[in-house]
Amino acid sequence: MDPTPLHPLIDVDELAGLVAREDPVVVLDVRWALGSGVQREAFAAGHVPGSRLVDLDADLSGAPGEGGRHPLPATPDFLAAMRRLGVRRDARVVVLDAADGTSAARAWWLLRHHGHGAVQVLDGGFAAWAAGGAPIETGAGDPVAPGDLDGEPGSMPVVDADAAAVLAREGTLVDARAAVRYRGESEPVDPVAGHVPGAVDVPTTDHVGPEGRWDDAATLARRFEDAGVDPARPVGAYCGSGVTACHTVLALEVAGRSAALYPGSWSAWVRDPSRPVATGPEPG
Repeated sequence: MDPTPLHPLIDVDELAGLVAREDPVVVLDVRWALGSGVQREAFAAGHVPGSRLVDLDADLSGAPGEGGRHPLPATPDFLAAMRRLGVRRDARVVVLDAADGTSAARAWWLLRHHGHGAVQVLDGGFAAWAAGGAPIETGAGDPVAPGDLDGEPGSMPVVDADAAAVLAREGTLVDARAAVRYRGESEPVDPVAGHVPGAVDVPTTDHVGPEGRWDDAATLARRFEDAGVDPARPVGAYCGSGVTACHTVLALEVAGRSAALYPGSWSAWVRDPSRPVATGPEPG
């Protein structure tokens, strides 16, 4: 398969055509919610025909610890999970979640990171699929033939805490969390509130409309530019635990920018009490 990455988004009509023609496409359903995890009941109630349910905690993350709440999975574990789900080197992969892509983007990023360029996120997720009248399958899903995905990480840029701090000073580090968490007014998950000094806040929820459909490239580019993302300087993204930051990396790619991911994000940053913390509406 041509390793050149596809456009990161695909619409319902194009995916429905692939499914109807039984083209070699693997559909991964990453419906997941913070606090309740993988959405097995929702998947059983209805999913894209032939799709495979992905557990973000088990398949797309390592064990919580020094690397944060959702560290990147070890490469052998990730590849084994993808092969179990039938992902092949020569097949396009489409990932989706309930609607807005905030968990599907994690699978998109990991597959791209391991060299699979033919991976896309369904614009609008399962909500758009259902609303468009596309066929729906119920039940737990049929067994699938094992895939043959292999590869090494390194195709997407990554930064650690020290490099993220430098990026916040010398480039642009985007905080993908809600503004109240960025400002330090509320922190429902991690033990310390605030943000990485120098980071700018661009909530990842701003990139999609009320129905979970993505803004166009020009709108995304303007939003990032207004927040201080300079085309001449490097850019990266973080969030609470490294999941929704993948959504921001995807949004930047749609807008025409390559961005680094800080996988540990805020949950790893605050594990070291010596790291500085900023609060308030300004980068600090």
